[in-house]
Amino acid sequence: MADVSIPLAPAMEAFETSNGSNITSERDLPPVDRGKAAWLFLAACFMIEALIWGKLTSGFTFSFGIFQDYYSAHEPFKSSGNIAVVGTCAMGISYMLLPVAFILLHAVPRLKLWAAPIGFIIMCLALSLSSFATSTSHLIVSQGVAYGIGASLAYAPTIVFMDDWFVQRKGLAFGIMWAGTGISGVILPIVLQWMLDAFGPQTTLRAWSVTLMLLGGPLLYFVRPRLPISRSSRTRPFDFKFLRDSAFLVYQTGNILEAVGYFLPTIYLPSFARSLGAGGIESSLTVILFNLASVFGCIAMGSLVDRCHATTCILASTVGSTIAVFCIWGFADSLGPLYVFCIMYGLFAGSFSSTWPAIVSEIKKRSTFADASIVFGFLSTGRGIGNIISGPLSEALLKGSPWQGLAAKAYGSGFGPLIVFTGVSALLGGLGVATRSSRLS
Repeated sequence: MADVSIPLAPAMEAFETSNGSNITSERDLPPVDRGKAAWLFLAACFMIEALIWGKLTSGFTFSFGIFQDYYSAHEPFKSSGNIAVVGTCAMGISYMLLPVAFILLHAVPRLKLWAAPIGFIIMCLALSLSSFATSTSHLIVSQGVAYGIGASLAYAPTIVFMDDWFVQRKGLAFGIMWAGTGISGVILPIVLQWMLDAFGPQTTLRAWSVTLMLLGGPLLYFVRPRLPISRSSRTRPFDFKFLRDSAFLVYQTGNILEAVGYFLPTIYLPSFARSLGAGGIESSLTVILFNLASVFGCIAMGSLVDRCHATTCILASTVGSTIAVFCIWGFADSLGPLYVFCIMYGLFAGSFSSTWPAIVSEIKKRSTFADASIVFGFLSTGRGIGNIISGPLSEALLKGSPWQGLAAKAYGSGFGPLIVFTGVSALLGGLGVATRSSRLS
């Protein structure tokens, strides 16, 4: 892979801040892992995470199951195929473009200050344009691709700057930030369900695009680097050797395999609940419980990765999510067990990406000059690949309601192949545990 230059600020020189003032020593900087500035930055990241992903489409991609449920039952999308591709495309594009965004931000340091505002503008325009959609293709382009591009740009600075603000408590900081997706996932399904039922998708999308800008705009002030961006810099090439490292390849393979199945329950849980006789609010509660549980899962996992090896964290997520799928969802024939599954799956599967700081740390030990945000970006790409594959794959798994009446409990509900596939995917996500072997560690 060709080398690309990455700006490297001089360690012992005076830095020039964005407002023109100079900082000459570490003592002039706010402290890491503590202090008002660090926690304000983290609070802003928490809210931006909630607005962008919603556990993504503006707090909203992970809440896309609500839209999927609505589109599947109303014209002009009722008879259209590939509705699930809209949500998975938005998430997939956002994940896959992150390495490009990180490379761009490092190559053009001044862009770090402008990426988030530009991204928010693109997201708002994408949601507004999607309100005029008359076909699934229109939704894929606007609510899927365009939104994903904007989300990736808006999100990248929060990851890049996190290395500035948190060191010893980085895992916990990421866990808290990623818990924002769960919080919005608790609130948004209720709000979106009510708005869709009361006003329809056009008004809902336009209102949310305005809300996104009004809530997100002021937060961008706090998404700033701890280390000032210097006008003068020297360069060194990006180090991509970690992409050929055996440990990274194993981690990435498990990451992709887990992602292929991970998103399917969040998209289809409302529809599955309806098949059990649930109403609008009862079906939305599946997404709410999943997102609420993921809040606690992300924070707990974030704390764990600051203390434990990456493989220990991956193992905990894998075992919990696999048992939840096969032993709880697979036998759920009423809303009670289904709600238990949502909580268990949110706790364990919802925290899988919170293992990434631990994975990045392990890769950095093996590839000293690899940039942490670039490693993170490629892990995001792996998750995006799995996510994009899962959209059309889920349509194929459910086509013709296979296994319906031929198996027991939920396995015979017509969702059986989807349940089994999700469980196998969760199990294979634990492949990263293999890196603990003497050959790979």
